[in-house]
Amino acid sequence: MPVTWFLTGASRGIGLEITRQLLESSSNTVFASCRSPATAFDLDALKSSPGTLHIIQIDVMDEISIKAGCSKVLELLNSTGLDYVINNAAINHTRDLAFSFDPAALAETIKCNVTGPALVTRFLLPSIEKSSRKVIVNISSLLASISRDFGPISTSYSISKIGLNMLTYKQSRERPDFIPILMDPGWVKTDMGGEGAEIEPRVSVTGILNVATKLMSADAGKFYTYLGEENPW
Repeated sequence: MPVTWFLTGASRGIGLEITRQLLESSSNTVFASCRSPATAFDLDALKSSPGTLHIIQIDVMDEISIKAGCSKVLELLNSTGLDYVINNAAINHTRDLAFSFDPAALAETIKCNVTGPALVTRFLLPSIEKSSRKVIVNISSLLASISRDFGPISTSYSISKIGLNMLTYKQSRERPDFIPILMDPGWVKTDMGGEGAEIEPRVSVTGILNVATKLMSADAGKFYTYLGEENPW
C-alpha cells in the first residue's frame, strides 16, 4: 500500500538520512523539502532510489515560502492523504547563556524551530485530514527536558524546543484524531550535532522511523527517544 511522507530540512544530516531510508522502499512517496533545492546535490542524487521523490523548496523562516511549498505538495498529492509529516529543520546558532543571550538570536531560533513547524503543519492540514494515519513527528531534543538537567548552555535552542514541545501537546489536544509526537533523535553526528556527538545518522533514523510507523492514537502528545523510550518533560 502506498505511503506518503513529508519532511523539512531534507538536504543534509538527519533529514537527508530519513529521505534516503524511506526511498529504499518502492511503496514510499517522499516530499522532501529544503531551502535551496538547486544546491541540494546529495538529495537530488536520491532520485534514482526505488521510492518516489519530490523535492520541494521551503524556507521554514519564511511564511510565504512555507505556504507556497505546502501548496505544491497538496497539488502533487491530488486530493490524496499525507500519512506522515516530519518537522525536522532547525537551527542552533550558539551555546548561549540565560543572562547573556542575544535577543535577536532567540527570536530567530523560535521562528525557525517553533513557528516554522506550526505553519508547515497548518498549511498541510487538508492533506493530513485525508490520511488514515495522520502522524506528525516534531523533532525535539533532550535539551528541551527540564528533568534531564543539562545545565546552562544552549539557552535559545532549549527555549525553542520547549516551545515545540508545547506546540505538539496543543496539537494533540486540538485534534484528538491526529497523532502528533515529539522525537528526540539523540546526539547525532551531523553539522548541528558538532564535536562529541555519539550516534550515527543511520542508527538514529532507523529508530525514528521504527517508532513513527508503530505509533497509535494513545501516543499522541508524547515525547519519545529514537529508541522508543518515553522522555521526561
